Amino acid sequence: QVQLVESGGGLVQTGGSLRLSCAASGRTFANYAMGWFRQAPTKEREFVAAISWTVGSTYYADSVKGRFTISRDNAKNTVYLQMNSLKPEDTAIYYCSADFGRSLEQAARIRFHDYWGQGTQVTVSS
Repeated sequence: QVQLVESGGGLVQTGGSLRLSCAASGRTFANYAMGWFRQAPTKEREFVAAISWTVGSTYYADSVKGRFTISRDNAKNTVYLQMNSLKPEDTAIYYCSADFGRSLEQAARIRFHDYWGQGTQVTVSS
C-alpha cells in the first residue's frame, strides 16, 4: 500500500511563496527519482522538479529554475517543493511522483511513473 500524499497548496498572490510537501509511505524509496509535476487547466501535465532519493541531486524545468527548490528528508519520508516568486502561470494542480531506476532527466520526460499522489491545488492570483 504505497501512498504519496501532497499538502501545502493554497491561494497566494503574485510574488508570494508556498511550500508543498509529499509524504511518502508504504515502501523504501531508495533508487527512486522523486518528482513534482503540475497540470494547469487545458494543459498537459508538465515536469517541474526532481530529486534523487538516495543521492539528493536535483533537476529543474527551465520555467522554475531559480524560483523553486526541491528537497527531501529521508528520515521523514517526505519530499518538499519550496516555491518562491510565484506567478499566475504557476497555477496548477501539483502532483508528487516516484519512479524507480531512471535518471532525473529521464524521469522528467516520462509520464508513467510508478507512483503518483492525488495532487494539491496551487492558485496564484494577479
